[in-house]
Amino acid sequence: MEEIRQNKMGAMPVFPLIISMSVPAILSMMVQALYNIVDSYFVAQISENALTAVSLVFPVQTLLIALAVGTGVGLNSLIARRLGENRKEEADQAATHGLLLGLANGLLFLFVGLFLSGPFLRAFTSDPEIVSMGSVYMNIVCVYSFGACVEINIEKILQATGNMVFPMIFQLVGAVSNMLLDPVFIFGLFGVPAYGVKGAAIATVIAQILSMCVGLLVLFFREHEVRIEFRSFHVRWNVIRNIYAVGLPAIVMQSTGSAMVVGMNAILIGFTETAVAVFGAYFKLQSFVFMPVFGLNQGLMPVMGYNYGAKNKGRLLSAVRIGCMIAAAIMAVGVAGFWLFTDKLLLIFNASDRMLEIGVPALRTISLCFLPAAFGIVFSTTFQAVGDGIKSLIISLLRQIGVLLPCAFLLSKIGLEAVWYAFPIAEGISLMASILLFFLLKRTTLRTLDS
Repeated sequence: MEEIRQNKMGAMPVFPLIISMSVPAILSMMVQALYNIVDSYFVAQISENALTAVSLVFPVQTLLIALAVGTGVGLNSLIARRLGENRKEEADQAATHGLLLGLANGLLFLFVGLFLSGPFLRAFTSDPEIVSMGSVYMNIVCVYSFGACVEINIEKILQATGNMVFPMIFQLVGAVSNMLLDPVFIFGLFGVPAYGVKGAAIATVIAQILSMCVGLLVLFFREHEVRIEFRSFHVRWNVIRNIYAVGLPAIVMQSTGSAMVVGMNAILIGFTETAVAVFGAYFKLQSFVFMPVFGLNQGLMPVMGYNYGAKNKGRLLSAVRIGCMIAAAIMAVGVAGFWLFTDKLLLIFNASDRMLEIGVPALRTISLCFLPAAFGIVFSTTFQAVGDGIKSLIISLLRQIGVLLPCAFLLSKIGLEAVWYAFPIAEGISLMASILLFFLLKRTTLRTLDS
């Protein structure tokens, strides 16, 4: 089986190879994006304050996912390497540690939910309704976050063995069940009380726990290349160190998005809570554009990594070129959609006249960043594929924090409409840095590869 995979990676024409490997991931990502929209759509039906409250909590959820995904990336890398080295017992140990680390991450956020929900919301707004709704929402999604933390690690354990189907099923179970449960718990259907914003949180954690349960059933009751073994288990700190040697940089990269949203919310709420609601709506809408590109990257990375390992520079660079073209095409469609259907997109969230007044120019301005982001994201994936994670981290920090937040702060002195230009400015500067780092990579790391 492995030989077939290697032949495909090294011999199949690059374009159809990338398409065949990316499409399942893109479809899965699109379902996730649809869930983001549907979840916010139902919340927005409650009130604009409800959408603002959930938007303020969003960076905490992003941080939670960053910790879970970063841990999973480190786990995936370690298991895959140990299997490749035919050290199966150590791969089994890593997988067992992965489940327990998922529980530990959930325990950490349990304390965040119990003790920090109120103070976090009050740091941004004094509106009692927003604080109340946001605190309840944050408390529930954090206290019961073990479902997401464990499920993500199960995904990464199976992906490390080459199984991409079951992880996709787990994601679909979570996203679809969340969309079905949202109206039940938010508005009160089938005899369930109408919980409002609290109901959105309840639907989210039930879906995550359901997805985790399906993952555990598959992990324990089907044959896999790794086994979870608790009978003779004891904590091995070297295994944890090896997981986080790769996982920690991934956590930092994932966390930059959370830090960016916190910073932007702090700037925007100085104008009006409606600006925060607009930004929250944008963040859900942009996932329909960015998620397919991230799915594309899941297909690109193994192609790039394999051909880098095989020292086939021609196929590697071909993958980079094709990846850039596909990503740019996806982003161009996104820009067109944001310009042509701006008001209709905002009305998904039950936008008020004031929200439309702020949101229409905001979405059109921010969408100008999509095209430069397409190239920057593919270059960042290239750096990761060849093992140069530092370059990828630099680009991520530039895109999300280093340029964006200072620009947004300075532009806020001009006015609210000026703030949105921080996004295309940041992506433009980050793209220039990406190109410079890519040419540096070609002159050093890729120089010795065969053409």
